[in-house]
Amino acid sequence: MMKMMMKMFCRTDQQSICYLCSVDEHKGHDTVSAAAERTERQRELEVSRQNIQQRIQDREKDVKLLQQEVEAINQSSDQTVEHSEKIFTELIHLIQKRSSDVKQQIRSQQETEVSRVKELEEKLEQEITELKRKDAELKQLSHTEDHIQFLHNYPSLSALSESTDSSSINIRPLNYFEDVTAAVSEVRDKLQDILREEWTNISLTVTEVDVLLSDPPEPKTRAGFLKYSCEITLDPNTAYKQLLLSEGNRKVTAMYQQQSYSDHPDRFTGSWSVLSSESLTGRCYWEVEWRGGGADVAVAYKSISRAGNDCRFGRNDKSWSLQCYNNSYTFWYNNIQTPVSGPRSSRVGVYLNHRAGILSFYSVSETMTLLHRVQTTFTQPLYAGLWIYYNYGDTAELIKVK
Repeated sequence: MMKMMMKMFCRTDQQSICYLCSVDEHKGHDTVSAAAERTERQRELEVSRQNIQQRIQDREKDVKLLQQEVEAINQSSDQTVEHSEKIFTELIHLIQKRSSDVKQQIRSQQETEVSRVKELEEKLEQEITELKRKDAELKQLSHTEDHIQFLHNYPSLSALSESTDSSSINIRPLNYFEDVTAAVSEVRDKLQDILREEWTNISLTVTEVDVLLSDPPEPKTRAGFLKYSCEITLDPNTAYKQLLLSEGNRKVTAMYQQQSYSDHPDRFTGSWSVLSSESLTGRCYWEVEWRGGGADVAVAYKSISRAGNDCRFGRNDKSWSLQCYNNSYTFWYNNIQTPVSGPRSSRVGVYLNHRAGILSFYSVSETMTLLHRVQTTFTQPLYAGLWIYYNYGDTAELIKVK
């Protein structure tokens, strides 16, 4: 009986009702028959199912695309591994061939020199034998009692044959082939330098391999940035000679006296600058704390000039720099300055997404405030850079963030 009476539907209250309720408790509401409401909802259900089925088809296509992408990645990586192994094997064989050639040359030269020395040695031995024979004849002549016979034989016996020229003999207490070792060592050092320099390019090329998936968005909180924190140290071979490195090569201090750094082609001579030891190619985040007159917080290519007027960060097209000076910020690139506004802080955060070409500088205190963002294309690995004003005692430090 109840089911028979529950044949109405109140759209206002979204519930099933009986006819009596439609003229009493639900009077004035939007009411329809249950059959009409079912027909409407059935139509919506079919639309929903069609949408779901379409999404299923779309997702199945996406899954198929991803499976094809995995297959393509695996095939490409297998081919690249095979090709790179072949290339390195060719290099190894080339080096082995050169090693064999050098060995053969050394042995050939060894044989030539030993033969030359032995030949001279034989001549000297023959001369010694001849001189001993001559000495014996002269000794016998000296004992001749007949004066006439002595005088008759003396001219022929006293004449000496031409002596072997031994002035060229110069025994050196050295390794005769030490120059060859030095030359081979120089080749090794040059190859190591080339491999070290090119390895960053190879590594960068590998990490730049891109697929369908997009980069995650830039973090919004400091905790998000810290997921990309990098352990960065400063390279003493790049430091200007009046910069003192400390705290495990993470802190730099401007000094009155020059430090005892050796000469190095990577050393800055025209700017109070220093670069990191590590190259940066992926997503990285680091923080710099500065004290004193100010500092430049920068990134740069390794190919940046180390001398001249354009070697300071941001004064060329090989570096990007945020200049922090007293109460103001200025961004520099390619010798063009851009005023930057934001809360003053002695700590600056730097976020780099090398592949996406994003470089962002943040003022870090209780909160993080974006100061300046760069969107570009980086063509080489980057290095973190610091420049401090030449007020003696000023410091800048790469902070160990947690």
